[in-house]
Amino acid sequence: MGCQSQDANDRSAADERAIETAIRRFALLNDAGRWDELADLFTDDAVFARPSAPDRPLVGRPQILAAFRARPPRLARHLVCNTVVTMQGPDAAEAVSYSVLVGIEADGAGTLSVGQFDDRLVRRDGLWKFASRRGATAIDRLVPGPCPATSS
Repeated sequence: MGCQSQDANDRSAADERAIETAIRRFALLNDAGRWDELADLFTDDAVFARPSAPDRPLVGRPQILAAFRARPPRLARHLVCNTVVTMQGPDAAEAVSYSVLVGIEADGAGTLSVGQFDDRLVRRDGLWKFASRRGATAIDRLVPGPCPATSS
């Protein structure tokens, strides 16, 4: 393998890691309620469709930020997994991830939802940003119940 090919592979692997980090950072900032930092992960003209409202996309960083700021406080944790990144060029990529949301409702009930994010990311000023982030829910509000009795 030539040096040029190895350099390209190293760059691609580094870009994939940076993209996966941006995806995980979104989850951490979302759970922490750090809305300004979360909004900075998007391009100025980004489109974001929440899993809970996939047919009502938010357009532009200001609208995305306003929607998160309007959210009532909640205790939740997003677990991101099975991320696959596909480079579309030196400054563009697509990624697919599963997301598991574990939360506590206002009444104290626990919930579990499973969904997916389809992302388009672009490199802006050396940073990977979401140009498009579209969420969808596959399993919504699974409420864990008591464990069935087992016989010994």
